[in-house]
Amino acid sequence: MGFKSFIIKPLANKIARDIDRMAANAVAAQEQVFQNLLQTGRRTAFGKDHGFDKIQSYEAFREQAPIRDYEALKGYIERIKQGESDVLWRGRPKYFAKTSGTTSGVKYIPLTKDSMPNHFGTARNALFNYYARTGNGSFLDGKMIFLSGSPELDEVGGIPTGRLSGIVNHQVPSWLRTNQMPSYQTNCIEEWEEKLDAIVEETLRKDMRLISGIPPWVQMYYERLLDRSGKKNIKELFPNYAVFVYGGVNFEPYRDKLEELVGQRIDSVETYPASEGFIAFQDRQEEKGLLLNADSGIFFEFIPLEEIHSDNPARFWLKDVEPGVNYAVIINNNAGLWGYNLGDTVEFVSLNPPRLKVTGRIKHFISAFGEHVIGKEVEEALMAAAKRNGVNIVEFTVAPQVNPPEGGTPYHEWFVEFGQPPANLEAFATEVDREMIRQNIYYEDLIKGNILRPLKIRPLQQGAFRTYMKNQGKLGGQNKVPRLSNDRKIAEALRVFET
Repeated sequence: MGFKSFIIKPLANKIARDIDRMAANAVAAQEQVFQNLLQTGRRTAFGKDHGFDKIQSYEAFREQAPIRDYEALKGYIERIKQGESDVLWRGRPKYFAKTSGTTSGVKYIPLTKDSMPNHFGTARNALFNYYARTGNGSFLDGKMIFLSGSPELDEVGGIPTGRLSGIVNHQVPSWLRTNQMPSYQTNCIEEWEEKLDAIVEETLRKDMRLISGIPPWVQMYYERLLDRSGKKNIKELFPNYAVFVYGGVNFEPYRDKLEELVGQRIDSVETYPASEGFIAFQDRQEEKGLLLNADSGIFFEFIPLEEIHSDNPARFWLKDVEPGVNYAVIINNNAGLWGYNLGDTVEFVSLNPPRLKVTGRIKHFISAFGEHVIGKEVEEALMAAAKRNGVNIVEFTVAPQVNPPEGGTPYHEWFVEFGQPPANLEAFATEVDREMIRQNIYYEDLIKGNILRPLKIRPLQQGAFRTYMKNQGKLGGQNKVPRLSNDRKIAEALRVFET
């Protein structure tokens, strides 16, 4: 046992006990969080607009604080940008986390002094809890890498603004900075290929013990390390590598390849972070699901997915949820998000303690690589290019190609039935790709980083989608072809119609 792991062990054990208490008393913890949020919220502009001073119960809160998305919150965010205080939460935000929006482009999610511990503290607790449960704290005595966005921040309305992963870099305590990699200078490199090469050079001969990042980025890092070192696998290069931490995308499609590159299966810790809050984390290696973060400044609500678009959907708090139901996640937090629709769907795998699994997004989407592409983006990208080129589109759908049969880098595969096809299909696909890059900053990052190659368009025979829907028993009525799928079920069914 090294010095740091020895010193931290008592704290890790305490954190594990605290997590056990939270898990056993999650409903009571949520009730206390709710009361604390209301107490502060009453003194804000939002609270005054919504009669928080009259709210004495959760039932009254449901009546006073409607479900909203970023668009409905945007007016309050603009007031914060203009310099106003006590708008959504007391004072002004410490940061804005910048993320892709839906109809408004970039979203600016407030992070406050009160909400920051939810982000960094939960990440720390998840790791220390892992140490306490498994006895494996060796990662604390070597180097740790967190593949993240640039820590360089802009200012919006006088508030430091950047990607959440970059902001969190500023919260790393001094005792951990000596373990943390890459260096600040390398982390600030914007161009992914250049940044990755610099990370490889910095870490190649280090005692790497913990690696954290979304699976496709980590896979690229592994491959570049092996190319550079000539080693057979990552464990040969980093014999003390012990823990892989991930979140943001489904790990399973990448598991076999990553374990092949590592040379064996190693422990992993799954997390469920979002710019709006750290929702859940894996608290036990042997249990399914992620433990709801019930005592960290977020009061959770859950709406059955089939009711999310209703005018008056049923809203439940933790006390009333049921296992096996697909719920939309609604958060109220100490950054001033009230009745905020996170856009994610979850299903509880247990209630005591409350553990859940992420089941997807409310709308059809693609996020096989962390790109969070939504229907509006693909529709507008395709239609903009079609309009410029005199192309007529009958129908289309998009799916990720994670493991291209021809080899090489993954891509998005667009299955398009044209009424009037483009004169030059490749040039047309390039235009659509440019439109996607313009609309989605995550997609842009992946393309520039060569994690995704530009999209491919597969033209389909006339009547392809009609035949497909008929074969599925969904021809006519209100049935529609999904614009986006995060798997390849529809894509594989449509391949027989390629021209």
